Amino acid sequence: MNKKIILLSSILLLSLSSQSCSNDYLDVPLTQSISAEDLSLYNNNAGAEGFVTAIYAKFLDWNVSSFSWIGITSIASDEADKGSSPGDTGGDKNLLDALNFTPTGGSIEEVFKANYQIVNRCNQALFFIPQLNNADAALRDRLIGEAKFLRAFTYFTLVRTYGGVPIVDHVPVAGNEDDRVMQLTRKSKEEVYAFIEKDLRDAINALPEKSAYTGANVGRASKGAAYALLAKVSLYQKKWQQVIDNCNMVTGYSLTPDFQEIYKITGENNAESIFEIQGQGGIGKPGIQQYSQTQGARGAGGWGWGFSTPSQGLVDAFNEQGDTERRDATIIFRNSTLYDGRVVPATVENPYYNYKAYSSNFSGNDDSDANIRYLRYAEVLLMKAEALNELNQTSAAAPFLNQVRNRAGLANTTATTQADFRTAIYKERRLELAFEHDRWYDIIRTGQAQAAMAANGKTFVVGKHEVYPIPQSFINESKGLSQQNPGY
Repeated sequence: MNKKIILLSSILLLSLSSQSCSNDYLDVPLTQSISAEDLSLYNNNAGAEGFVTAIYAKFLDWNVSSFSWIGITSIASDEADKGSSPGDTGGDKNLLDALNFTPTGGSIEEVFKANYQIVNRCNQALFFIPQLNNADAALRDRLIGEAKFLRAFTYFTLVRTYGGVPIVDHVPVAGNEDDRVMQLTRKSKEEVYAFIEKDLRDAINALPEKSAYTGANVGRASKGAAYALLAKVSLYQKKWQQVIDNCNMVTGYSLTPDFQEIYKITGENNAESIFEIQGQGGIGKPGIQQYSQTQGARGAGGWGWGFSTPSQGLVDAFNEQGDTERRDATIIFRNSTLYDGRVVPATVENPYYNYKAYSSNFSGNDDSDANIRYLRYAEVLLMKAEALNELNQTSAAAPFLNQVRNRAGLANTTATTQADFRTAIYKERRLELAFEHDRWYDIIRTGQAQAAMAANGKTFVVGKHEVYPIPQSFINESKGLSQQNPGY
């Protein structure tokens, strides 16, 4: 996928060529025009692919997948603490850790704006690719499917993070009042979810199976990824039968026998992988900007900034289950030796670090080669188990939960009632998906947040903290078209 990255500069110049200050916030270009002569440069297979490669490339950026994202998904949750040194706030990571974030917080604004930059690139691709009639028709259809999957993926991030948000579904036209209103008017959560579902159904009809991708195309969005994401979107809406139906369509995947192998470089895009953000790292090879560095061990003998350190509560949760296999693949311990022989000395600043962010090849480069795993077959099994249980089919749900437990070296669940099985699923998700940017959203989705955060010494305010504030700069720019979330 990355071999076509050379097209990025010119494509981004096109997409940013005509901006208006009043609409800069969402990074949506106010132009649908590229001269016929310029468009002809992209009227081929490579040009068409370049528009979508530009979308994937945005996921590598600092403001999409790195420090701010780590802050709002991990540090704010009960799975991680701020970490680092006591006096190093990380900008606003101390506020996220204490649940004292505000509408003017840097991470709050950065994640919001960055995700609309992705939406912008998706809309550019969806507008221009159909015009590239010299590109292969089947390829164009697939690329449109990829762009719709990535737009749905991005809106899923936005709606879980902020609640209702503006639905920008096309490239706005300069001076068009309807388009200005579109960009600055929040839609309801229900409308956003409906939009996501439509994009995913379109993507399902256009995308191939994962096995169709080889070589440089490995890692692109597939039919299985679209079904898995649609299942997860359904999970958040408690559409239990729809969860089951979509999980059943995720075929051709299997659990990796050794959990620890998943997170090594050699384990990327394996049989369990459904969708990952791809990072290569090194000179001339784009990686996820400082994803590993910000979470690497800090201090004498360390190699990073030391942020987003596993909480004692997470360590205890692993130990209570006797879950040493997943614990030791998730948490780096002070005074230990890693799988590649690197020694973590007793002199590092913090007792624990995020192992899933570790890159064996990382040696000081800002851009590391670690992938971010977002959708795995293990989660499909857990989603199906949860949905079956919610439909009072607990005995049918148990084998799917047990597959995940057994892979971790744990015995079958002893839960037999719906309530006990629900608790078992929640515990399993915490351990299986730790540090995969899911925990914060998961405890809110399942109603565990107040108790979970209290156990971690934090106060979760019901009716407020279920969503982050909308950035104040956006509220100001909307001039009354959008209102702030309650409590902020």
